[in-house]
Amino acid sequence: MSEQGTPAPSGLGKRIRTLAARSSRPSSGRTSREQRRRRRIGQIIVTILVLFFALFPIVWIISASINPTSNMANQSFIPPNASVANFSELLNDPLHPFFLWMWNSVKVAAITSVLAVFVTMLTAYAFSRFRFRGRRSLLLTILLIQVFPNLLTMVALFLFLRQIGEYFPTFGLDSHGGLIMVYLGTQMGINIWLMKGYFDTIPRDIDESAAVDGASHWQTFWSLIFPLVRPVLAVVGVLAFVSTFNEFILARVLLRSTEQFTLMVGLYLFIDQNFGQNWGVFAAGALIGAVPTVIIYTILQDYIVSGLTAGAVKG
Repeated sequence: MSEQGTPAPSGLGKRIRTLAARSSRPSSGRTSREQRRRRRIGQIIVTILVLFFALFPIVWIISASINPTSNMANQSFIPPNASVANFSELLNDPLHPFFLWMWNSVKVAAITSVLAVFVTMLTAYAFSRFRFRGRRSLLLTILLIQVFPNLLTMVALFLFLRQIGEYFPTFGLDSHGGLIMVYLGTQMGINIWLMKGYFDTIPRDIDESAAVDGASHWQTFWSLIFPLVRPVLAVVGVLAFVSTFNEFILARVLLRSTEQFTLMVGLYLFIDQNFGQNWGVFAAGALIGAVPTVIIYTILQDYIVSGLTAGAVKG
């Protein structure tokens, strides 16, 4: 008998309760497994839809590139007379120097990305580490300038480069130097903010320790800070390269001769005529033109992921 006057539970009662508790566990386990299975099926469906949405344009371009009729109105998913005639015409046309256009695009994009990384790196380091009058106003001004699209400045840039070309033809109209200078100005805004956010995650104790040892600001930056910010440098470089490589409007306005055309402007020649639109050759050029971007993304994919994730959160 217990203190309350009720009989104590026997060993048989305890065993019955234990068996009852164990019998209830499989049902909850089955329920959790069913929920995981449904969640997994939902994730698979969403993944398939996203892949279809992302890959459908690429598959359609591939289909158009192997269709020798170059007729987009009756384009089929798998052309019945598929061939590589469009690629052969693209690479062997003397009036449309595809390889020269490709080289022009790679050259302009590479030089722009290198200069953008260098200038943005130094600017972001100054905004992150130094405190001076007008610092916040300058940051907001840089961000505000990027709000306005390039179309609003097209006429001003055209007149500006025309005047510069009278004294410095290398940076005037119909020159890659002038185009690079324009592209470099368009890469500053958001990239400075992105890189500054990454610099802010690096502890200031590193700078203070270097200052105690007698290091200058440049020595601190190059020897200690620079090795730590390589991921975000790769991110800025890739973003600058891709946006410059794929840019069309400014290049179409500022470049005048066929020999100076970039790839996007050159490919436009295949479809700008009313009765001579060659969509098959255009699609073939678009596929080959995507190769440099894919290679850069493949090589720097680890740096891109770490640079974007670390720069998004201030530690």
